[in-house]
Parts: sequence; C-alpha cells; structure tokens
Amino acid sequence: MKENIRNVAIIAHVDHGKTTLVNELLKQGGAFRSNQVVNDRVMDSNDLERERGITILAKNTSVKYGNYKINIVDTPGHADFGGEVERILKMVNGVVLLVDAFEGTMPQTRFVLQKALELNHPVVVVVNKIDRPDARPKEVVDEVLELLMELGASDEQLDSPIIYCSARKGIASVRPDEEGTNLIPLFEAIVRHIPAPTGDENAPVQMLISALDYSDYVGSIGIGRIERGTLMQNQQVVLTNFHHDNQIKTKVTNIYQFEGLNRVAVESASAGDIVCVSGLEGVKIGDTLCDPADVTPIEFPKISEPSVEMTFLVNDSPFAGKEGKFVTSRHLRARLYKEAVRDVSIRVNDGETSESFKVCGRGEMHLSILIENMRREGYEFQVSQPRVLYKEIDGVLCEPIDIMVADVPEDCVGAVITKMGMRAGELKSMTPAGNRMKLEFSVPSRGLFGYKSEFLTDTRGEGIMSSIFDKYDKYRGEITRRTTGSLIAFETGEAVVYGLYNAQERGDLFIGAGTMVYEGMIVGSNPKGGDIAVNVCKTKHLSNTRASGSDDAVRLTPPVIMSLEKSLEYVGDDEYLEITPKSIRLRKIILNTELRLKAEARKKKAADNQ
Repeated sequence: MKENIRNVAIIAHVDHGKTTLVNELLKQGGAFRSNQVVNDRVMDSNDLERERGITILAKNTSVKYGNYKINIVDTPGHADFGGEVERILKMVNGVVLLVDAFEGTMPQTRFVLQKALELNHPVVVVVNKIDRPDARPKEVVDEVLELLMELGASDEQLDSPIIYCSARKGIASVRPDEEGTNLIPLFEAIVRHIPAPTGDENAPVQMLISALDYSDYVGSIGIGRIERGTLMQNQQVVLTNFHHDNQIKTKVTNIYQFEGLNRVAVESASAGDIVCVSGLEGVKIGDTLCDPADVTPIEFPKISEPSVEMTFLVNDSPFAGKEGKFVTSRHLRARLYKEAVRDVSIRVNDGETSESFKVCGRGEMHLSILIENMRREGYEFQVSQPRVLYKEIDGVLCEPIDIMVADVPEDCVGAVITKMGMRAGELKSMTPAGNRMKLEFSVPSRGLFGYKSEFLTDTRGEGIMSSIFDKYDKYRGEITRRTTGSLIAFETGEAVVYGLYNAQERGDLFIGAGTMVYEGMIVGSNPKGGDIAVNVCKTKHLSNTRASGSDDAVRLTPPVIMSLEKSLEYVGDDEYLEITPKSIRLRKIILNTELRLKAEARKKKAADNQ
C-alpha cells in the first residue's frame, strides 16, 4: 500500500462547480507560484470547453497536501460525455461527489454515483455553492442520502463524510452553518476516507490504459494506473485486451507523472501511481500493458451503448472544396476512425456508399462537439438529421427513453407539461422549490430533439433542463419533430436586398444581403409549413416608369443567426447540414427544384396508396 498517495475522481452533474473546485485545490495545493496569474477553470484547456463553460474531456492533475500526493481526475458533467466518466473510474480508488446546494441531485448525479458504487468506491460528498442566497444544504444532504440508499450503497458508503464548501471562494467546512477559511477540511476528508492504492511492487508489471493522449513529438500516449509491479523506462512490454486475444510486443519509451498541471519525466513508477506512457504502438483504451513473463489482461468496464446516429458524408454541394482543407472521403474516414479510438463512446461504420459513414454517439451535443472540432481542424463535409437507434427486444420494437429534469418558474409549468405531452413525455414527479418547480419526465430521446430552444422560449430563458439516457422501452408512436417548412433558394448567385425583401414576407430568413447561395440551399423557414422556393437573387426591374412609393427605402428584418446546435435542431429528414471551416449551410438533399418536386409527389402518392 502506498500510504502517501490518493487517487480520486471529482464527479458531478453539469455546472455544479467541479472544474472551479479543482482550480482552488490546485491553488491551495501549491501548484502555482504566489505571484502567478491563474485563469478561471484552468483545467478547461480546450477552446470549446472555455467557450461553452463545460468540461468535455476528463483530465488528470495532482496536488500536494502535507506529505500526501493527491492525483485528481476532473470529469465531464454533461450526460453526453458519460463515457469519459465510466472509463476514468477504473483509474481511481475513490470519488468526490459534488452536488449543488440549491439544485440538489440531478440526472447525471445519479448516473455517475451509480457507476462509482458499482466499483465499490468510497465517496466523499461535497455540497457546493453554500454561499448562494437560495442554498438549501440540509435538504440536499437528505436527497443525496436517499439516492445512496436507492442505489444500494453499502453501510460504509452511507456513512460518507459530508463537506460544505464554496468552490468559488475556496472555502470548506464540516458544518453547513460555518463558512470556513480554506479547503483543508476537504483535503483531510480525502486523505482519511479515500484508501491508498494497493499492489505488489515486486510482481510482474500490469497497467490498464484508461485514457489516450497524442503528441506530435512522441505519438500516442497511454494514461492509466499501475495495478502491480514496477514500470521502467525502455522496458519491453506486451499490450493485450480482455475482450480479444491479440498481443502486441512493444517498448515503453518514456514515463511521465503528473505534478500540478505539468507532466514530469521519471525513470520508473510502481503500483498505485497514475502515469503517462509513450512509445506504445497501436495502443487503445481498454488495453492492458503487461510484463512479457505474465500476460494477464484486466477487464475494462463496459461502456454504455450510443443511442443517436448521424450520417457523415463528403460535401457534394456546388460550393464544395472552396473553404475546406480536408475534403475527400479518405480524409473524412481517417478522422472519424481516429476519433472512435480516442472516444470509446463513439461508434463509426462505413455507410452505404464509399463517401458516407454512420457515426453513433450518446446525444446531439456529443456529436455536435465532434463536428465543431473537425470544422476547426479544416474538414469540410455534410451531416444528416440525428436519428435514434431502435432495438427489437423480445419481438417488440423499442426506443431509447431519457429521464428529463426541468427546473422552471411556477407560472411556466403548464407550457412545459403541454410540450412534453406533445413529445410523448410522461410526468413522473413534481417537486416545489421556493417559487420554482422541479419536474421529472420520462420521454423518448427523439422527443427532445430540437426542444431546447422551445423550452427556453416557454420559460422566458429562466428554465434549466437536463436529461440522461434511462433505458430502452416500447416505441411510443409518431412524434412531430418540426412544424415549419423551409424557404429554398431558386437559383445560384448572390442574395440581394430586393430579393430578400420579397422573400421575408414568406417567413424568417437565415441569411443577409451579399451571401452567396445555390439552388436548393435553405435560406429561411416558413412558419405555415411546407417548402417554398424563393428567388433571393432577384434584382429590381429597371425602367423609366416611376410610381409613388416605388423608390422608398427597403427595410430588411435582421436574419436569424443559425448556430451549429440550432442547425442540427432544425435539419429535416430530407435535408443535409453542410459544414465547412467558414460556413454552416442548410440544404435539401435533392438540390434541383424540379427533381425535388417530382420526388415529393412520388412519396405522397406512395403514402396515399398505403
């Protein structure tokens, strides 16, 4: 047992303050110089993470507390990135469960806590944001204890220490009515309650690869905890896997340990240490690094199956290849399969043609982050509408069902329940919290596609909603996803004020004057339903005839800015979303107006015959 080491993961629902807490632990653990300028959420190193204020990738760091070294893993809180949490929990010996002092236990709290309890990890409960004016720490502690009992926690886990803290202020205490002055109570709880890692340092080396990184200088880097033995620099090892018999002989080039935010090269590391290892050719998440004398793989936790699928295609629009750096099917295929190696929650398969690929993930956000990252890297491609993955269980068609929790003002409850009813949602519970109401629904995953913007409108921007996959259940029938139609460009050219002025009478425009469009590109939405072809390139007919009012200034309504998330919510089953490094365009699958109308007529005739 390595008495001076603690390996711990910080788990929580999204936006409950994990990364802010890690920031303060690093500051008070001496990771920074006294005069060093430190950014907020320093662990969110990815540009997208800083822009969106969420953690996407699990990250390792370490802090010093007295003679103890505490290895900390900061995990994502959003349900779509739950795969990151599932595989990281195998690397640690205990968890710090963070719960908001007002919101209490939420869907992701249940998910991550259940995974930790399955591995029999001890838990330190931290009630965060106790400085909120609406904080209710005592009720939240009761909710956590109820959740622990509901999930079948052991007596030791039910007796978990409870720390009350404000991560933003960097203070913690063991009593809800005491503010505290620093995070020492939390450090003490981790040291006392989380066990030290165990393992025989003299046994043949064995290490489970729980995460991957990549460096332009040393290639793939495997990250994990050494289960037993001592790993040496330049040591010959074998990579194997619990789920198949393949064995790859390779060599450890470098070993790194985490010191604060830095990786420090070491010559050796032993059982209980969390390390990064470079030089492993063909390494994958879930592989076990073994001594050639004793090749015994470690079982990797089963990662929850993806529930949403999208088709990624090579861009074939008239503007293809003008803005992207990587545009061919070879580039697209290589990038997607590389992502599947790094992110164990993603499944990639070749599509029906050589230019299409089926990509399955945990949810819309999971796949939208992949799309945004590829876009920023210079890739150009198209994606289809997100679709849920159905299963046949005992001869019955089943679909993924989510638990959705909404925290809304009391006067907005009716609107939310009505919309959920239209989306085949079932109200499970309704709990008052001050002048707000906490609603819990069981709703098909496809029922939540495109709902977030409606929810924010219905709750005047004051509502908070989150969802997590619950189970596969009986198909709940047809759900109308979109009631609006599209305004479609009639010809290729540059959109002009006169053409847009005439088109805006039909609906809301997505583009402004000067935008280049092509035939079949979607330039707006029609609130009355049905698609309308509009000529936004039409210029005013010039003549020497003048009439009263004909030369008045033309006023355009500002266009609706379609972000990537909004576009994914909007795209229909006969439409594609064109993604380039500079642009996001909605388009019809069949661009030619005449061919599209003929296809729609055939589809309608076939439906009538049925």
